[in-house]
Amino acid sequence: MSDAYLALEDGRVVEARGRVPGRTRGELVFTTAYTGYEESLTDPSYEEQVLTFSYPLIGNYGVRAERFESDRVHPRAAVAREFTDEVVEWLAEEDVPAVDHLDTRDLVTSIREEGAMKVGIAVGEDATPEDAKEELSKCKGMSDHVDIGAQVTTPELTTFEGDGDTTVALVDCGAKQSIADSLVDRGATVHVLPYDATAEDVSELEPDVLFISNGPGDPKNYTATRELVEEFAGDIPLAGICLGQQIVASALGGTTEKMAFGHRGVNQPVRDLQTGKVVMTTQNHGYTVADPGEHLDVTQVNVNDDTAEGLASEELSVITRQYHPEAHPGPHDSLGFFDDVLAMTESEGNGRKRRVIAD
Repeated sequence: MSDAYLALEDGRVVEARGRVPGRTRGELVFTTAYTGYEESLTDPSYEEQVLTFSYPLIGNYGVRAERFESDRVHPRAAVAREFTDEVVEWLAEEDVPAVDHLDTRDLVTSIREEGAMKVGIAVGEDATPEDAKEELSKCKGMSDHVDIGAQVTTPELTTFEGDGDTTVALVDCGAKQSIADSLVDRGATVHVLPYDATAEDVSELEPDVLFISNGPGDPKNYTATRELVEEFAGDIPLAGICLGQQIVASALGGTTEKMAFGHRGVNQPVRDLQTGKVVMTTQNHGYTVADPGEHLDVTQVNVNDDTAEGLASEELSVITRQYHPEAHPGPHDSLGFFDDVLAMTESEGNGRKRRVIAD
């Protein structure tokens, strides 16, 4: 065991027990999920963040690689009331600082009241509060990570073969593996492209659907991905999840904004405006669509704060979700989204249609 210190943007320094040594910094956020810690820790959307678990005991069912959403842990550090030894060993192998034995309820309350904040962390036998403060002084805001997409995207085109006739071009802005798996399970062949893929890269694949993935950071920093949406909107059916919804909206004339503390957890209620049905959803995002613009309609909203959870355009064949319908971790209420995405191709004549928005 060793000393650990968290220097918060609000001026406080919190003492904790060090479980994995190191020094780091990032945006301090929390998740309300009480299961799915393996999926959360390997979710690329947590890049450049420090993840606090509100549930008090993390690790009570072990660590299994088949649950991972990517090939590494993405948060800069992990914080909990108590970590089991197995999770600590995993984080140590990943060289990710970890701390526990602190009042995570107080941290969560602070984030809810003051918003997600910068934090500096120092863990080790010789760690001091000044070390944590030094890390805090070097911490950047999430919107200042202008190249964050490059940190999480695939380095090259990767293909997952399905047994059907539909082809999906999935632009990887930090995609969870379960998104591709959900499409392949429904017969689609999924081509995963880097976040900065060109229109030519996409056209060569002749996809039936252009799908923009989840990912970390500010959608305004994904210029190349936004240009893809602008290029193909009206020609190929479009889908997006989480960051993908924000990028699609901004490309089609909408606006986005940073939330105070975001939505992160497996218990976010979402209401469908057409049916009135409420489903429970898994979420992980710190930005949201403020205004969908004139080309998109809001189809679903968050019950707690009325933020846009679903967007659509029948004319452009667009369907997006702010939450994670692949449900890893989380409830399976919204898995039908992937069926709806693939259904767009059946009505679009192999995915091609007339452009109906101005260039």
